[in-house]
Amino acid sequence: MDSAAAAPSINPRRALIQLFSRLRTSNGQTNPLPIYTQLTAMGEVIPAPWGGNLVTSYQLCHSILRDKTWTVPDRAWRSRQSNNTRWRSPASLQMSQTLPLLNPPHHTRIRRTLGNPFDQSTLFALHRTVEKAVDHLLNDFTERLHDGAADFVTQVSEELPVITIGHWMNLPPADYALLRTLTHDQVHTQELFPTASDLALSDAATAQLRAYFREFIKERRTRPGDDPVSQWIRTWDAHEADRDAADAAVHSLALFMILAALETTSHLLANIIRLLLEHPSQMDAIRSQPELIPDAIEEVLRYDAPIHLISRVAAADTHLGEIPVPAGEMVHLLIGAAHHDPAQYTDPHVFDVRRRRGPRESGTTTATGPSTHLGFGAGIHYCLGNALARMEAATLLAGLLKRPLRLNITAPAQWAPRVAFRRMTSLHLAAP
Repeated sequence: MDSAAAAPSINPRRALIQLFSRLRTSNGQTNPLPIYTQLTAMGEVIPAPWGGNLVTSYQLCHSILRDKTWTVPDRAWRSRQSNNTRWRSPASLQMSQTLPLLNPPHHTRIRRTLGNPFDQSTLFALHRTVEKAVDHLLNDFTERLHDGAADFVTQVSEELPVITIGHWMNLPPADYALLRTLTHDQVHTQELFPTASDLALSDAATAQLRAYFREFIKERRTRPGDDPVSQWIRTWDAHEADRDAADAAVHSLALFMILAALETTSHLLANIIRLLLEHPSQMDAIRSQPELIPDAIEEVLRYDAPIHLISRVAAADTHLGEIPVPAGEMVHLLIGAAHHDPAQYTDPHVFDVRRRRGPRESGTTTATGPSTHLGFGAGIHYCLGNALARMEAATLLAGLLKRPLRLNITAPAQWAPRVAFRRMTSLHLAAP
């Protein structure tokens, strides 16, 4: 019998489902790059079995994010979907009122009133707070190392973001642990394949966050200060005659800030330590050249960004290559795959802190090409907190490098079973 004729054909739909089934497990999240390589090999645009299309290339992801004819799945879009459980759950509808899920002109109005919440003066004022928090957290972490391995995630990378944003918003420190837990639970509604139990957890967390910030805003109206929430209240009272509508706008801003600040920044902080420890030569380069710290942060954001999937909706009938996309249909931009697109990056699977400097500037042949990334998105929804996240990461890395610690990883990092939002749940380190 002819062996070629006997070989079983591969069903693209089944292969795609199997790849995403692997990707959404803890094991798949440990190293998603082989899965992304297989997805990229299927094409730049891949019809998704569950509807819509997947985009794997950097250039097309970048183009769609910057193209205003592609919109975010806002409240109106979600309300039109037949899948009530997925898109019309309380958590989903609540998220659709936050800034990342608003389309113009509503987005434009909110964005204009918000201004730049993390301008240079704000970052300068916050920097000392972050430095003090880093010193405190690393002192405690170092003490724990005397008894053996300690978890960098629970002790440091999940603590610094909530301390930073909590101080900025003047939230009670006693509430930090609750807000961190609720954030982890709430994010399920933003995943690609939330289960019924995931959505129930997200709905419950959203209800608690809604109640928390309702009371917090009420308290700020009673005792206003110079914190951002008090400022938002004053701004929206001037723009909106309806007090309930003004409070709803402030509530959405407060919820957005907490959710955006905690989940993604924690991943960045843990991941930069993990990747540098897994690549000792890169850690040595930073120790000898601290000016490479910003470059290292950008390479981490490219190599393994906090968000690996972003969704957009066609505002009108269009095409992706030769594939027609009707108005209202969703596309999923696989940022995790796009960041390893060989058409955009030389040696994309190589982690290189000198990447964005290029061979000539860095004076080495190891630099591998431009490092423009989509780790903070692009276009009108570019992450507002990008400068704050970068400052936290730079301060933490500088604080760690100035200590005489030579850490190593004692157990493989553990990951939450997700697709869109990366979350490291543990990273055990020791000092030999």
